[in-house]
Amino acid sequence: MGRGVNPRQMKQAMKRMGISQEEIRDVEEVIIRTADKEYVLTEAAVTCVTMQGQKTYQVMGEVEVRPRQKVKDDEVAIPEEDVQLVMSQTGAPKERAVQALKECDGQPAEAILKIMSE
Repeated sequence: MGRGVNPRQMKQAMKRMGISQEEIRDVEEVIIRTADKEYVLTEAAVTCVTMQGQKTYQVMGEVEVRPRQKVKDDEVAIPEEDVQLVMSQTGAPKERAVQALKECDGQPAEAILKIMSE
């Protein structure tokens, strides 16, 4: 009683049924976006299971749920942390930091250099 399934036998049975399983290594982050939220899983364990040509992904990890930033199609979402970083490194007011980030496609390092070179 209480005997588990032999992993080797399980693998052979899956192979006979045409099911393969592969771990995706070195995953840093998985983001699932809905209309109004982002589910961010860091240091996630991701497994890809292929069955009859269909791939299914199993994701496990710590999740952070956060509201999704709404932006226009031609605009870049600027995280508040990036605005604060540019402000602290350049002494620029918030409006200038946001403007520089938008001009640099949301890249904080480029925005800092842009402001510093003015």
